[in-house]
Amino acid sequence: MVTVRIPTPLRTLSGGQAEVKLSAQTLRQCIEELEARFPGFKARICEDSGSVRRFINIFVNGEDIRFLAGLDTPLNPGDEVTIIPSMAGG
Repeated sequence: MVTVRIPTPLRTLSGGQAEVKLSAQTLRQCIEELEARFPGFKARICEDSGSVRRFINIFVNGEDIRFLAGLDTPLNPGDEVTIIPSMAGG
């Protein structure tokens, strides 16, 4: 199982859960599983094209997926996926 940490702004979609455990072999599968469990989740973190929105940061075991294989980043049991929306303001 992979642990996905859900940021506070997205917890309304996850029924208030701060973390979810699921089975997935890639980050893309992880997002699809999140969407299957929590409809609307994918639209909040991905563009219509399927790519991750530019203001969303996703980390696998603390590593930014932009420096790994993006959505094709492989996942192994015990891995931790962290979703972090960018903050704006001044």
